[in-house]
Amino acid sequence: MSEDEKKAKRSKKATTNGTVGLFDPMTLRGMTVRNRIWLPPMDTYSALAQDGLPTPFHYQHYVSRAMGGFGMVIVEATAVTPEGRISLCDLGLWADEQMDAWRWIVADAKAAGATMAVQLNHAGRKASTGCFSIGYEHESVPEEQGGWQTVGPSANAFGPLDKPRELTVDEIHAIVDQFRDAAWRAYDIGFDAVEIHAAHGYLLSQFLDPLINEREDEYGGSFDNRIRILVEVVDAVRSVIPDTMPVLVRVSATDWAAGGWDLDQTVDLAKVLKEHGVDLMDVSTGGMIPGVTIPVKPDYQVPFAEQVRSRAEIPTTAVGLITKPKQAKKILKSGAADAIEIGRAALRDPNWPLRAAHKLGIPTEDAPYQPQYVRGAY
Repeated sequence: MSEDEKKAKRSKKATTNGTVGLFDPMTLRGMTVRNRIWLPPMDTYSALAQDGLPTPFHYQHYVSRAMGGFGMVIVEATAVTPEGRISLCDLGLWADEQMDAWRWIVADAKAAGATMAVQLNHAGRKASTGCFSIGYEHESVPEEQGGWQTVGPSANAFGPLDKPRELTVDEIHAIVDQFRDAAWRAYDIGFDAVEIHAAHGYLLSQFLDPLINEREDEYGGSFDNRIRILVEVVDAVRSVIPDTMPVLVRVSATDWAAGGWDLDQTVDLAKVLKEHGVDLMDVSTGGMIPGVTIPVKPDYQVPFAEQVRSRAEIPTTAVGLITKPKQAKKILKSGAADAIEIGRAALRDPNWPLRAAHKLGIPTEDAPYQPQYVRGAY
């Protein structure tokens, strides 16, 4: 049975019994993802030449997860400008010269059955940090060591990091253009979808948060003003990719701080983004305000995905301490989310979906095995 025939069979089954399972396909804008187990974007800080280029490590990392059965593989935070890197060792798509290095990774991961997406990012005030290969982890790298002056919506620092410079309106417009150009490169490379990073305290989420954004112009103050740059980025991205290509947005549904960004604002944001062509909200939390207390435990972010999904009527993913197959199945069956992202558990087990299929009693022929590996099925 071909992969397309398997997808059709599972889709028919899901439609018939009214229950969506982990191994049922999901369709966004006519693009079918083979199952509901996705690899979320997790920065590996491994562009060690500091040129934004992927390396053999990235090939092994992403293609192995594709071969391990993940439905969608979302490449880690990829900077739209050198100054937008979280660390000096972040990946990038800010130049045409970077495109060819991506093609073999994307092509081979897709050949293994995965849908490939890339997360586009600007780190704002959380940029210019170090990585394991050069030191200065979680610290600002001095300019003489390759660091740079960071920027943000306002000139306030994140914890111990260096104070950013407030962006001008012209610079904001230029950053919107950089997201647009990076999205076009992603399309040309062969990525199936684009995710815009508006979470975890990076630039776009800095604009969203009233505790960070102190501007008094059209990009600060009111809710509509604070979301303006993100809406402009979405419109710019949509303008250069096909209508059939999905756009995802990762968002922190709360900053866990009184008076800051919260669930109600996230729901309102999702409603706006849906009208501008966003197809799915990748729902996380936190990372915006240092020193807050986060009630971390299994499923702790699932209620946020559920609320965004039900109130904004837009597909969502659930992520965060989801480690067990039965746990993931229960979340999906409850209707809290449309797909489940397996993060750190996937770092230690590239074959997590295949192991989950075995534990859940999914027949081998319905599990996302590579044909060469069926003989080794659990």
